[in-house]
Amino acid sequence: MPISIKFLGGAREVTGSSHLVQAGKFSILIDAGLFQGRRDEFYQVNSTFNYNPRAVGALVLSHAHMDHCGNLPSLVKNGLRCKIYSTAATKDLARLMLEDSGKIQEEDTRYVNKINKRMGLPLRKPLYTLREASKAAKRIHPLSYGQRLCLNKDIWLTFFDAGHILGSAIIVLDMKLASKSIRLGYAVDLGRKGLPILNDPASVQGLDYLILETTYGDRFHAPIEEAKTKLKDAINQTASRKGKILIPAFTLERTQEVVYYLSELSKEKAIPNIPIYVDSPLAKNITVTFQHHLDYMDRKTRLAINRGDNPFEILNLRYITEQKESKALNTDKRPMIIIAGSGMCESGRILHHLRNNIEDSRNTILVVGYMAQNTLGKRIVDKVPFVRIFGVEHELNAQVVVINAFSGHADKNELLDFVSRCLPLKRVFLVHGEPGQSQAFLEALKEKGVDAYLPAKNEEALLS
Repeated sequence: MPISIKFLGGAREVTGSSHLVQAGKFSILIDAGLFQGRRDEFYQVNSTFNYNPRAVGALVLSHAHMDHCGNLPSLVKNGLRCKIYSTAATKDLARLMLEDSGKIQEEDTRYVNKINKRMGLPLRKPLYTLREASKAAKRIHPLSYGQRLCLNKDIWLTFFDAGHILGSAIIVLDMKLASKSIRLGYAVDLGRKGLPILNDPASVQGLDYLILETTYGDRFHAPIEEAKTKLKDAINQTASRKGKILIPAFTLERTQEVVYYLSELSKEKAIPNIPIYVDSPLAKNITVTFQHHLDYMDRKTRLAINRGDNPFEILNLRYITEQKESKALNTDKRPMIIIAGSGMCESGRILHHLRNNIEDSRNTILVVGYMAQNTLGKRIVDKVPFVRIFGVEHELNAQVVVINAFSGHADKNELLDFVSRCLPLKRVFLVHGEPGQSQAFLEALKEKGVDAYLPAKNEEALLS
């Protein structure tokens, strides 16, 4: 029985992760990530498949970030009939993320079609709707960490804790090949040791092949403890100027991590008692879902919640859901902390807060996550003098503070350590990284005598 991997997405890029494992006549799709790009390219890439979704035997999701699960509704629309597997936490979080994505696409399409109709241009369709997203999410079957599931007579699936976000999994496939077996591991994305809320990434033994992320393949993170200190300093300095702290944050995991540290700093009286607003209906729902999955959290967080010391509930913390309340924050002149999506400042309520506050030197824009090239967030990180928001140029006068220690991705040393604990390996396939980061990590592995390879998109590799 020949076994191969086809790298469909997330190869030499950090978006749209999806890989097809073909074991004889049975195929397993690992992840169904949403490719994120400009509107036309977004629709074309995410609605086109160079394989038959109807022929997929099983779909396995590593976690609930959109670049790993966000194209699931498109697959279901195009005939995917197989069972879909994830952890229980990923199932619940993916439902929220997918439904929000469907809703946003419907709203975006309605807005664009108003303009297109006036200009006599063709009308557009959303990639998928809220209803289609909800239907797809219901197809997910939950599995526990360590539970070994037989996909067919020659293939077994096991999840291990990836420590990246709540419920994230390292995927392991054990496959029989004639008289021998092949063990394939998939660690995309891989977390770090010592992150708040989460357990450390598990070690996986006996692998023959490994598919590994390289988001930070040539970078090093500061200790996670530094994030709390820098967060405290930025808040105190801004509050002393009577300014606002704007935190663009991904609604899933990063928002909850920031709230966790704000809770600790508040209880330690290390920061002033100023209002904290999480301006995102989705973030509120995700935070509630977190608290329904205590088994996926580390011991410290579980014990705190069980004794009534919930880190997600602070007296001066308020979750904003209504647009009217969100807009009111822009006329409120008090010092405050506003956490809002999107994480890369490309959409969402953070854009409104930036538009109203970016030119005031008393304010601070606090960057706590990865900013991809060609995004507003990256231009803010680069401190360009003027940035365009809603088509209007604004002078960047607010202080910009970047805290890389918040990252939920393993850095170069952590990736190397993970690989060393998986040895001996026949080969490591490197994905989910900008070309420079991936190439640098490839060379680092080769220096250590590890056979590593950087596949291109749609390239196929045989396993033996």
